Amino acid sequence: MVPAHAGAETERSYRIGFLLSVVLTVLAFAVVLLGEVPRSLIVPCIVAAAAAQMLVHLSYFLHLSAAPEQRWNLLAFAFTVLIIAIVLGGSLWIMYHLHEQMMGADPMNLVSGNPHAVGHP
Repeated sequence: MVPAHAGAETERSYRIGFLLSVVLTVLAFAVVLLGEVPRSLIVPCIVAAAAAQMLVHLSYFLHLSAAPEQRWNLLAFAFTVLIIAIVLGGSLWIMYHLHEQMMGADPMNLVSGNPHAVGHP
Protein backbone atom coordinates (compact mmCIF):
# COMPACT_ATOMS: atom_id res chain seq x y z
CA MET A 1 0.00 0.00 0.00
CA VAL A 2 1.25 3.48 -0.89
CA PRO A 3 1.56 5.95 2.00
CA ALA A 4 -0.78 8.95 1.91
CA HIS A 5 2.09 11.43 1.77
CA ALA A 6 3.51 9.77 -1.39
CA GLY A 7 0.57 11.01 -3.46
CA ALA A 8 0.95 14.52 -2.08
CA GLU A 9 4.68 14.44 -2.80
CA THR A 10 4.05 13.36 -6.41
CA GLU A 11 1.45 16.07 -6.88
CA ARG A 12 3.87 18.64 -5.43
CA SER A 13 6.55 17.44 -7.87
CA TYR A 14 4.15 17.81 -10.79
CA ARG A 15 3.17 21.32 -9.72
CA ILE A 16 6.79 22.44 -9.38
CA GLY A 17 7.62 20.91 -12.76
CA PHE A 18 4.64 22.59 -14.38
CA LEU A 19 5.55 26.00 -12.94
CA LEU A 20 9.18 25.66 -14.04
CA SER A 21 8.04 24.63 -17.53
CA VAL A 22 5.74 27.65 -17.79
CA VAL A 23 8.50 29.99 -16.57
CA LEU A 24 10.99 28.60 -19.10
CA THR A 25 8.46 28.85 -21.93
CA VAL A 26 7.60 32.45 -21.04
CA LEU A 27 11.32 33.21 -20.79
CA ALA A 28 11.92 31.92 -24.32
CA PHE A 29 9.02 33.96 -25.69
CA ALA A 30 10.16 37.07 -23.79
CA VAL A 31 13.68 36.81 -25.22
CA VAL A 32 12.25 36.95 -28.73
CA LEU A 33 9.32 39.31 -28.29
CA LEU A 34 10.79 42.00 -26.05
CA GLY A 35 13.92 42.55 -28.12
CA GLU A 36 16.07 43.34 -25.08
CA VAL A 37 18.55 40.57 -25.85
CA PRO A 38 21.10 41.12 -28.67
CA ARG A 39 20.25 39.22 -31.85
CA SER A 40 23.40 37.12 -31.60
CA LEU A 41 22.28 35.77 -28.20
CA ILE A 42 18.65 34.96 -29.03
CA VAL A 43 19.27 31.45 -30.38
CA PRO A 44 21.68 30.46 -27.57
CA CYS A 45 19.14 31.70 -24.99
CA ILE A 46 16.34 29.67 -26.58
CA VAL A 47 18.54 26.58 -26.79
CA ALA A 48 19.52 26.98 -23.12
CA ALA A 49 15.87 27.37 -22.09
CA ALA A 50 14.95 24.29 -24.16
CA ALA A 51 17.73 22.24 -22.56
CA ALA A 52 16.65 23.37 -19.09
CA GLN A 53 13.05 22.49 -19.92
CA MET A 54 14.10 19.02 -21.07
CA LEU A 55 15.85 18.50 -17.73
CA VAL A 56 12.76 19.72 -15.87
CA HIS A 57 10.56 17.28 -17.78
CA LEU A 58 12.97 14.40 -17.21
CA SER A 59 13.26 14.98 -13.49
CA TYR A 60 9.81 16.26 -12.45
CA PHE A 61 7.50 14.39 -14.85
CA LEU A 62 9.43 11.26 -15.81
CA HIS A 63 11.12 11.07 -12.37
CA LEU A 64 14.43 10.16 -13.97
CA SER A 65 17.29 10.51 -11.50
CA ALA A 66 20.69 9.10 -10.63
CA ALA A 67 19.22 6.97 -7.84
CA PRO A 68 20.29 3.30 -7.83
CA GLU A 69 16.77 2.08 -8.60
CA GLN A 70 16.68 4.33 -11.68
CA ARG A 71 19.94 3.00 -13.13
CA TRP A 72 18.32 0.95 -15.92
CA ASN A 73 15.98 3.77 -16.90
CA LEU A 74 18.91 6.17 -17.01
CA LEU A 75 20.94 3.71 -19.09
CA ALA A 76 18.04 3.23 -21.53
CA PHE A 77 17.67 7.01 -21.83
CA ALA A 78 21.41 7.46 -22.45
CA PHE A 79 21.31 4.76 -25.13
CA THR A 80 18.33 6.47 -26.77
CA VAL A 81 20.20 9.80 -26.82
CA LEU A 82 23.24 8.06 -28.32
CA ILE A 83 21.19 6.45 -31.11
CA ILE A 84 19.46 9.75 -31.91
CA ALA A 85 22.83 11.54 -32.02
CA ILE A 86 24.27 8.89 -34.36
CA VAL A 87 21.27 9.02 -36.70
CA LEU A 88 21.12 12.83 -36.70
CA GLY A 89 24.89 13.28 -37.07
CA GLY A 90 25.10 10.63 -39.79
CA SER A 91 22.21 12.18 -41.70
CA LEU A 92 23.79 15.63 -41.58
CA TRP A 93 27.16 14.20 -42.63
CA ILE A 94 25.59 12.37 -45.58
CA MET A 95 23.63 15.44 -46.69
CA TYR A 96 26.72 17.65 -46.48
CA HIS A 97 28.81 15.27 -48.58
CA LEU A 98 25.99 14.73 -51.09
CA HIS A 99 25.73 18.49 -51.46
CA GLU A 100 29.47 18.75 -52.06
CA GLN A 101 29.43 15.92 -54.63
CA MET A 102 26.30 17.07 -56.47
CA MET A 103 26.92 20.81 -56.50
CA GLY A 104 30.65 20.76 -57.11
CA ALA A 105 32.49 24.04 -56.71
CA ASP A 106 31.26 27.13 -54.99
CA PRO A 107 28.82 28.99 -57.29
CA MET A 108 30.70 32.25 -56.63
CA ASN A 109 33.80 30.80 -58.33
CA LEU A 110 31.82 30.24 -61.53
CA VAL A 111 31.21 33.94 -62.03
CA SER A 112 34.51 35.19 -60.61
CA GLY A 113 36.56 34.09 -63.59
CA ASN A 114 38.55 31.48 -61.69
CA PRO A 115 39.98 29.17 -64.40
CA HIS A 116 40.09 26.26 -61.96
CA ALA A 117 36.37 26.45 -61.21
CA VAL A 118 34.08 23.75 -62.49
CA GLY A 119 32.27 24.76 -65.67
CA HIS A 120 34.73 27.51 -66.69
CA PRO A 121 35.04 27.74 -70.51
